[in-house]
Amino acid sequence: MQGCTLQDIAMASPAFQTAKEAAPISLTPKYILPEHERPHLTQVSSSSSIPLIDLQDYLDGRDHDHVVHAVSRACEEYGFFQIINHGVPEELCNSLMDSAAAFFQLPPTIRAQLLNSPVEEGWVFGAYQKVAGLDDQFSMWGESFAHLCDLSGDSKLSQIFHKHAPKYREAIGEYARQMDVLIKCLLGLMSLGLGLEKECLESKIGENYVLRATTNYYPPCPDPELSMGLHAHTDPGALTVLRQSEHVAGLQVLKDEKWVWVEPLPNAFVVNVGDQIQVLSNGKYKSVRHRAVTNKESARVSLPMFYIPNIERVIEPIQELINAENPPLYRKYKSSEYSAELQKQMGTRWRVMETFELQPNKDKLSH
Repeated sequence: MQGCTLQDIAMASPAFQTAKEAAPISLTPKYILPEHERPHLTQVSSSSSIPLIDLQDYLDGRDHDHVVHAVSRACEEYGFFQIINHGVPEELCNSLMDSAAAFFQLPPTIRAQLLNSPVEEGWVFGAYQKVAGLDDQFSMWGESFAHLCDLSGDSKLSQIFHKHAPKYREAIGEYARQMDVLIKCLLGLMSLGLGLEKECLESKIGENYVLRATTNYYPPCPDPELSMGLHAHTDPGALTVLRQSEHVAGLQVLKDEKWVWVEPLPNAFVVNVGDQIQVLSNGKYKSVRHRAVTNKESARVSLPMFYIPNIERVIEPIQELINAENPPLYRKYKSSEYSAELQKQMGTRWRVMETFELQPNKDKLSH
């Protein structure tokens, strides 16, 4: 499958078998959500989407204030935005997406070898959702693999990638380095939008941060109204930059208590605020709930890169943002404490940040 492009794979619709299952994926009861948890796609707004920001003038040294304002407003009002003319080579992005999609065309017995592998070597998993009041655990319609990224270029991906997905292994190192530069650029814009020094958010997240790549594969679903690709959640890290299939929509964002589509755009990245930046910004920048839905015709691939503080990092609202009119909304905590709470809530409609809210300010928060 190394010669296949993402478009080839997306248009093919053979039955997909996950690494965990003994038969191809199908709408058995464990994939069919209760009525109140289904996506109700006909109710999703297609008349609006998240902001689109062109970085060209900023990267060329022009129009600084306009881009800062656009990024800041998007983080405050949506928690999401798309960027174009971002400087990451399109050829590199396409190569990585094609090879990532090809990984899911490997036999499930090969992918199954990564079900319990070390995190730095890459691990395969399937998402699930727990529903309040029910003992059953519902599987999401798809499969993912994730791994840590080493910016030194010394790839620690397992021999499975070396043998069966060499193009992915070759591309991911350079992609991670490009993402590292882009993410720090975005953090600078976000810091300036808060009225802080350009390096502020980057310094608060710390030097020993983690970059984690995750590829999500959502095969065609016979009835997209019954199942979900990935249940509604916020991202637990600091910032996420996502590349998605350009030919098929699947990402939806909650805006004013209504779901809206995120339109796939050519050579664009979707950027979203994570929980840690919501805390650092004292709630000014929003970590917003989002989800992935399926469709009948085509497979969809998304590849988010997560920028995450290391487990020893202490997170709290930035002092420059605290005053009498804006008291702290969150208490101080270590990233390891957040991670432990996240594990407790895994599979639920997690409200991890609520654990760290200061009670008198709860009425000011909106997740």
